[in-house]
Amino acid sequence: MQKRALIFSLSLLLCAAAPAQAQLFGPSDEEKAHEAGQDSQLTTLADQNQQLAGRIQALEDKSRSLTDSLSQATGTNEELRHQIDLLSRKIDQQQKDFSYRLCMVSAQQLGAGADDQGLNCAATSAGGANSAAAQPPGSLQPGAPLPPIGSQAGSGAPMRLGAPPGTLGTLTPSDRAIVAPPRPSSQFDAAMALLGKAQFDEAKAGFRAYADAYPADDDLAPQAIYWVGDIDFIQRDYPSAMQAFAEQIKKYPKSPRGSDSMLKLGQALLAMGRTQEGCTTLGAIKSKFPQAPDATITLAAGTRKASCSR
Repeated sequence: MQKRALIFSLSLLLCAAAPAQAQLFGPSDEEKAHEAGQDSQLTTLADQNQQLAGRIQALEDKSRSLTDSLSQATGTNEELRHQIDLLSRKIDQQQKDFSYRLCMVSAQQLGAGADDQGLNCAATSAGGANSAAAQPPGSLQPGAPLPPIGSQAGSGAPMRLGAPPGTLGTLTPSDRAIVAPPRPSSQFDAAMALLGKAQFDEAKAGFRAYADAYPADDDLAPQAIYWVGDIDFIQRDYPSAMQAFAEQIKKYPKSPRGSDSMLKLGQALLAMGRTQEGCTTLGAIKSKFPQAPDATITLAAGTRKASCSR
């Protein structure tokens, strides 16, 4: 009996020592499998996080590329708009010049001198409306039929013929003095050509030089300052763009470019983080420039809705 009791006690001791012995030789297979599963999940999460980071970076690059493309398209659109305006002015000037020359030729053929004031040729040139208003009653107006040879316009009295005309279509020295000299716009046009080639620094220098050289040109000088600010805006130099747009509005408040400058001024302020000032500027465009184009008002309203309602 004692021998059996001794054997039973030894068995119990061996069973109790088995787990401790297993701990001495490392984790069990179940623990190893659990740790391997956790490592696999961590690796999967790390891969997913890396993929998301790559997608975010790709979206940021695409957004930056779209912004640059939009800026380029805006510059091209503005250049085309300027070219259309320039062509319209040239066509209008050519029409007035043709009418003036035709009137002067008619005056030469009829022998009407400068003292006769029978033909109102000055009304066919620029500022013709003011010239027509200043003419005495009975003078001929552009488009009115010429009186029969031998009669005075509007009176029926005989008209004195002057000296025989020279070559048809030529102007006398006194006639040439009436024609206004051409505007020195070649420098402005050269700057526009540089802008069309995306040579922004050279174009900006050309516009700045024109605005400084011809401040009295109420037509092209404000446009030159606007383009200086627009180039700064495209290059994301928002403080300089803000100064240029503010300069254009202050110096030339009646310029058609005023509403565009105020729109870009508001956008520049928003880009600088000055949200309240930018929103106030955009909201004041319609009241400050009642004749602003509908496209400008619509764009300003859209920008305010997107940036000022937060």
